[in-house]
Amino acid sequence: MTNAHSLYGGTDGQLTDDIANGRVQVAVYGLGKMGLPLAAALAERTGDVVGVDVDESVVEAVNAGESHVANEPGLADLVHETVDDGSLRATTDGERAAAHASVHVVVVPTKLHEGARPDLDIVRAVTRQVAAGLDAGDAVFLESTVPPGTCRDVVEPLLATESGLAPEAFGVAFCPERTSSGRALRDIRGAYPKVVGGTDPRATRTAQRFYEAVTDNEVIPVSDAATAEAVKVFEGVYRDVNIALANELGRVSERLEIDGREAIDVANTQPYCEIHDPGPGVGGHCIPFYPHFLMSAVDTDTPLIRTARSVNESMPGYTAGLVSDLLEAAGRRVDDATVLLLGVTYRPGVAETTHTPALPLARRLDQLGAAVAIADPLVEPAVLDESPATHLPLETVESLAPDAVVVVTPHEEFESLDWSAFGDAVVLDARDGLDSPQGTHTLGNGRRSDGGRD
Repeated sequence: MTNAHSLYGGTDGQLTDDIANGRVQVAVYGLGKMGLPLAAALAERTGDVVGVDVDESVVEAVNAGESHVANEPGLADLVHETVDDGSLRATTDGERAAAHASVHVVVVPTKLHEGARPDLDIVRAVTRQVAAGLDAGDAVFLESTVPPGTCRDVVEPLLATESGLAPEAFGVAFCPERTSSGRALRDIRGAYPKVVGGTDPRATRTAQRFYEAVTDNEVIPVSDAATAEAVKVFEGVYRDVNIALANELGRVSERLEIDGREAIDVANTQPYCEIHDPGPGVGGHCIPFYPHFLMSAVDTDTPLIRTARSVNESMPGYTAGLVSDLLEAAGRRVDDATVLLLGVTYRPGVAETTHTPALPLARRLDQLGAAVAIADPLVEPAVLDESPATHLPLETVESLAPDAVVVVTPHEEFESLDWSAFGDAVVLDARDGLDSPQGTHTLGNGRRSDGGRD
């Protein structure tokens, strides 16, 4: 099947008119927490989007007008509206979707192999699906975060080999998603500039014209696809290094017997200083992975990036040690203590546990001999199947009588807890995110409520 519109190399005015009149067919590969909001937003603008996903239950939900992605403002309504008016539909048949589309947007996860090597197997599999339906004049936009050089060295050659088309017959560009869970539609529609970079100048221009037509974002074209890939990875590496610095300053503050968070907050009043906050570790699909994408792409030593990753990986263990020290200061032993962890997701309000620091923290406390319980209103007990911790419904935690309470992820639901029910339990708010009782310790605060040292 030949699609109705050739995007690659067309004119600006033609593209705008064709999008406005529903003549641009789009396929979005991957309907996860970033892919579904993107597919719905593009459907709203183009009127013709088919979403592709390997999960049949996801496809069935979308085709029923339902969003399987929770806690995304406006998404459920937008999915319902765009499915109802026929502008969005879903399928598990990627090759058929590719044959229909002239624009192919890939937003699937890039994971890590053992040894922290990037795993591009999903990207390659989807690229083969696209190639099976690729026509001359099509445009392929990769939004998945990948090691710099992936479009040039992996995606474009694979598309050419599998489709039989010459590389100059179609366009490939990297156009990274720059969205956060809980605000995906706002981010997609115009919160941040959209970065685009093609494997050749014509592909860059094609991507620029497309995203200018379908979003309200400023679109920033860069020199090439590898540069655009580096932009996304650099963003994540910056945050990882900055968080590692904050964590190290917090640990130093414990030794200095000062409130490191106060020092950081006041230091940040200087416009050239932007230190992040200390915490019990770094989780999610992004920050813990991106440094490996960069380190794997070069044979140059990267000691700062590697050290930052090591510091952040060590924070759950450090936090467990701090809990032990706080218990000892209160005249208790960690190997005879019950410790309640509040929050297992990696971010407040987001039902995601990828790389969460809560689970290694629970394992380390268990190794120290503590009995560990976890409560999180956003996760199911199955999340803890391979953890030594016991899952508790939130409504039961006030009757636990723990020796220590650690706020790992400050969900707003925890604000309503009756902290007095925990009696004289040691409280560590690891992110300083709740209105906790007086005397609560935070990471980086070397002072106890009695003015002594921890």
